[in-house]
Amino acid sequence: MSTSVARPKLAVIVANGIDGDSRVQKTALAAARAGWDVTLIGRSSSKHTQRSWFGPVKVVRVPVASHMKRRVAAQAGQGGARAHLTQFGIKDRAGLEQLRAAHGAWVREKTARIGWLSQSSAGAPAAVGLKAVVRARRGAHKLRLKAYKWEQRRKPEEKPTGDWRKDWPALLDLDLAFGPVIEKLAPDVIHANDITAINLGAMAAARLRASGRKCVWLYDAHEYVAGVEWPQPRMNTAFPAVEKEFIAKADAVVTVSPEIAEVIRKDYGLAKTPLVVRNTPIRETIGGAAGRVSVRQACGLDDGVPLLVYSGWISSERGLGTAVEGLAQLPGYHLAVVAGKRSPELVRLLALAEETGVRDRIHVVPYVAQHEVADYLSTADLGLICSQRTINYELSLPTKTAEYLHAGLPIIASDVKTLSAFVREHGVGEVFVSGEAGSFVEAVTRGFAHVADMKAQITESILTELSWEHQCEGLMALYSEISGLTPPAAAAGFSWGAVERAITDANDEGEPREELERGWTPLGKTPVKLGLGPANYAGQLASFAQAVTRERSDVSAEVVKHRTAQTHEYPADVYVEGKALKNLDVQLEQVQRMVPRYTHLIADAFRPVFGGLNGDSIEGDLPALRNGGVKVALLAHGSEVRDPALHRKRNPYSLFLDAPEGYEEKLAAIAERNRRIARESGLPVFVTTPDLLLDLPMATWAPLVVDVDAWACDRPVMKRERPVVLHAPSARWTKGTDRVLPVLQDLHDRGRIDFRLAEQVSWNTVREMVMEADIVIDQFAIGTYGTFACEGMAAGKPVVAYLDKESIAACGVTPPIVNATPETLDSVMEALLADREGTARIGAESAAFAREYHDGTATARALDGFLTR
Repeated sequence: MSTSVARPKLAVIVANGIDGDSRVQKTALAAARAGWDVTLIGRSSSKHTQRSWFGPVKVVRVPVASHMKRRVAAQAGQGGARAHLTQFGIKDRAGLEQLRAAHGAWVREKTARIGWLSQSSAGAPAAVGLKAVVRARRGAHKLRLKAYKWEQRRKPEEKPTGDWRKDWPALLDLDLAFGPVIEKLAPDVIHANDITAINLGAMAAARLRASGRKCVWLYDAHEYVAGVEWPQPRMNTAFPAVEKEFIAKADAVVTVSPEIAEVIRKDYGLAKTPLVVRNTPIRETIGGAAGRVSVRQACGLDDGVPLLVYSGWISSERGLGTAVEGLAQLPGYHLAVVAGKRSPELVRLLALAEETGVRDRIHVVPYVAQHEVADYLSTADLGLICSQRTINYELSLPTKTAEYLHAGLPIIASDVKTLSAFVREHGVGEVFVSGEAGSFVEAVTRGFAHVADMKAQITESILTELSWEHQCEGLMALYSEISGLTPPAAAAGFSWGAVERAITDANDEGEPREELERGWTPLGKTPVKLGLGPANYAGQLASFAQAVTRERSDVSAEVVKHRTAQTHEYPADVYVEGKALKNLDVQLEQVQRMVPRYTHLIADAFRPVFGGLNGDSIEGDLPALRNGGVKVALLAHGSEVRDPALHRKRNPYSLFLDAPEGYEEKLAAIAERNRRIARESGLPVFVTTPDLLLDLPMATWAPLVVDVDAWACDRPVMKRERPVVLHAPSARWTKGTDRVLPVLQDLHDRGRIDFRLAEQVSWNTVREMVMEADIVIDQFAIGTYGTFACEGMAAGKPVVAYLDKESIAACGVTPPIVNATPETLDSVMEALLADREGTARIGAESAAFAREYHDGTATARALDGFLTR
């Protein structure tokens, strides 16, 4: 008998939000691929702990308070008693602006009143008096502003103390937040990324050792800390000081270039030169996004237009202003700037572009996932690295060097030492004098003249050396070397193209629970890359993804769920909180996830897939999706397209008769808009229930999908003296519950049935109740059958519901559902109880029907026409 070997634990820690930090993400994935049990710990953007899965990696983001930062500030004082008086209660710049606004509003109101009073002779004296009051108030306000500004100017400049705990107490706040999480995890190895995590790794490892646990840690220096031009003076002393205190305590040190490794070794007298692990692309993923939206398409440029591209963080020391100035001397050339957010430096660069007359040739395009960068950039002509000559940039090869080369782009590089030497040695680009626009123009001109020759110099050996697969080998060996642990082989099915999936709750121990069973081929290197989102009602998008990828090997899929309430947690690849979708950054993230990565999209329930970016329906998102080459289909489930008037006309028991006040009017407007979108868009339209074919005659029925094997039940029906009858309304008025409840309760009271009503219970509880039931009672208000009826049939249970003839005729298939109305339910139930064998046969027929029409095969077949290239 074999026993499973526990995987050693690795904690990868970083003091940022993880998103956009490709080195940290790739490190975690590489370790999981090598068999480690990896937890990636970063900083939460809220006051709450956030948990998720990033492929096989558990992700925990912890909230960080500012207690130590505030304590140090309070101890330093705020300027004494005089400052308190002269500030007049104005706390900060925002308070000053609020004061100005309040004063302006008061002046406007009083001067308007003066105008009204001046219009009559009786009010003239009052107007004169009010003018005097306004003049006095204005004088006092000006004095108040002068006093505030004077006190702000006289504040002494905060000088560094040399003690990192006082100069940058935020590092202590980070340890207070991260430390308990790391220590509870009790990892075998801690990988501390960047200078702001060095004290976290050192102290957590020491505390674990003190408790008797074996724990080793390594420090990953992402840059030469002493050579960075930090934005605040106290950072210039705090960060080198904290590095000096802890670096020698590390069991190993890693960094990003041989030059930095040697300088660090000399600076701190390290016994061993740090291991070099360059931050390079994952080569295996390159080509997976080929043919999708590219940086050239994002700019809207034809193939023949000369296109330069800059990809990476935007700051003044990156020197991109030189390229903007140079573009004025390069008529016809365009520049793509890949930017995640509209930073102050980007705004400054665009203003410079306006001044130099080149704004129309600069295109700001969105980020893509780290494993798709090379494909995204590949349609440009030249990649730009314009770094200024700071110590840190002189000593390292920027990440974008490898990204450009894997994209097949020669490089236009500034003459910083390490980068320019690499470019010249390998012949893969042209070099210009940092900060000189004329030199930049000459380099670009030479580069375009010799593009083919330089591309030929991007050899296999260079690409192998600058691949993450090669670079991470040494890091994986280092983990085992310092810990003495060798992990077992990882589970099959690993993918570098991981997408983060949120977790909404945790188990009793506070650890992330296992991700919900997915069961579909994850988005990858298939001809058809299908996105499905964002409603995922009753998990139908997940079921569609399973069905389609099971039936077609050329399709991979990604399911996106926008959470608007705490409902049943059906499987998805990506969860996005509804509140977060109001944030522009989150909306743009949806664009970046979908447009470059999908070939096809099933837009669910007519909801916008980018959040509120382009309005409150899918209609606003369609132009961006079309421009990105994404083929879109619309999917409807019910109320979002159902015409209340038409429904009332054909259904005497219509749910709209019992709808809450105002609901029908609101729904009618939404449904009318969505039907118009379906008519005018010209897109394929699918519906999951037959009755909606009457509302959308152009649509195709794509039957609801249930896991017939999971719902299959071998418990016999109709064998008990009192058969168990189950009704499970999600909302009573939508199921007509109150119309049939008296009948069912009477049958129960008379001992004819054991009636059970399932309300406000979990999905798992409902499922178990279905398995236990003899008869399932569905709806009497819609006139068709939905997911619950399909699940009941799949379980082999006779299902009773009201079906209107027009709805069933529309799809051409009649289900073995026992048709009843509120008036006939009593007699229908008596007939079922009288013929128990016949009722059991209906259950068997129901299971066969569910397997034929609702196991996903028919649905995948319905979607075949849409899922073409």
